[in-house]
Amino acid sequence: MVTPARCPAILIAAPASGQGKTTVTAALARLHARQGRRVRVFKCGPDFLDPHWHRLASGAPVHQLDLWMNGAHDCAQRLHAAAQEADLILIEGVMGLFDGDPSAADLVQRFGLPVLAVIDASAMAGTFGALAFGLQHYRPGLRWAGVLANRVGSARHADMLRKGLRDDADWMGAVMRVQPGTAAANAGTGKPGALLPERHLGLIAAHELPDSLERLDAAADALAATPLGQMTASDLQRWATDFAPPVQPPAVPPPLLQGRTVAVARDAAFCFIYEANLHTLAQLGARVVHFSPLHDAAVPECDAVWLPGGYPELHTAQITANTAMQASLRAHVAAGKPLWAECGGMMALFDAITLADGSTAPLWGLLPGHVTMHKRLAALGPQHLTIAGRHTLRGHTFHYSTAASTAPVVARTARSGEAVAADAGEALYHHGSIHASYFHAWFPSSPEAVAQLLGAQAS
Repeated sequence: MVTPARCPAILIAAPASGQGKTTVTAALARLHARQGRRVRVFKCGPDFLDPHWHRLASGAPVHQLDLWMNGAHDCAQRLHAAAQEADLILIEGVMGLFDGDPSAADLVQRFGLPVLAVIDASAMAGTFGALAFGLQHYRPGLRWAGVLANRVGSARHADMLRKGLRDDADWMGAVMRVQPGTAAANAGTGKPGALLPERHLGLIAAHELPDSLERLDAAADALAATPLGQMTASDLQRWATDFAPPVQPPAVPPPLLQGRTVAVARDAAFCFIYEANLHTLAQLGARVVHFSPLHDAAVPECDAVWLPGGYPELHTAQITANTAMQASLRAHVAAGKPLWAECGGMMALFDAITLADGSTAPLWGLLPGHVTMHKRLAALGPQHLTIAGRHTLRGHTFHYSTAASTAPVVARTARSGEAVAADAGEALYHHGSIHASYFHAWFPSSPEAVAQLLGAQAS
């Protein structure tokens, strides 16, 4: 009989996006990892970029927790497993605490987690206390750990914020605003008080910056001066949470890709990869090999290719210049071998792209059509996609471009709770051995659908 696992855990939330949740979560993970503790970090909701920082900070794999995309059973399984091996579990929330359906607050109440609120206090004083009070009491029964003030201007400002709280015990400290001349200012983040720089899809991934660890250490050092950062192993026990084992053991996918090799693109242009997706491929029996479309001359010897999302629009010159890779991918498709492309991976397959500045660049030309970048979001939200009318994948869409293609559309995504519409949702294009869509799939939601996209026989 599997028993509950007990471990200190906390969800870092905020009243809105952009308050500094990611920086605080990564800083807290780095601080405790430096002290020798085993830290496991999760990200609430679909996100590829924040986990790069959390993995670097904690030294451990980072997985998503989403009551819709994962399902409650999968979330319970991942939390229970983490609690068995960790000294501290950190979960970064998504958007505002009560935003979305399901929200971070729904996850909190499902698993009895305490909430630490991070509030950008750069333009407030007494209202800080009102905001903290509202977050704590808006939904009855919420476990509360306290509030951290972020981007604070001075010690006097911090004192004003603390005095605005109803209960002084809620004060977890203040993190000061980053000043001109610091790493954040030099990186041009455009957001005072931010150590982790951003671009149009979110944070710049940790592996893209030469000083990523130095940035994390600077954030951890700043947090170390706060009551939150000074908590000892004994203090952390106030956040101890019992994680019950899942009611049923996790289902093991059938070995539908046994004996097959799947080549997964992975570099600065193609980096939107859930760790759980790679694990699912391994569970299906696939041998996974990685390659770089930007730098390698050819696709590795394989039976199928997965091109995940990323930033092809930032690397068009390299994509175009690497004619050997283009020829290798073309040969792969001409041989009838499967290729599954998601969002940025799909974009690179088209004939050309119009960038945000109005210029046009050629792409691989394996999928007929043209991509156009926009300065505003073109689509965002949870989606599901049914493959071959039988197996349904869950995931999400998030992109700043639109595509026009003559390739056949064999299916479309739909939002949670909505029916598939002929003129809505993300298209699933099928062209030769290519399947491509803006849709980002969460592979554990339907390993059978993934296996079909990568060449397994329908089951």
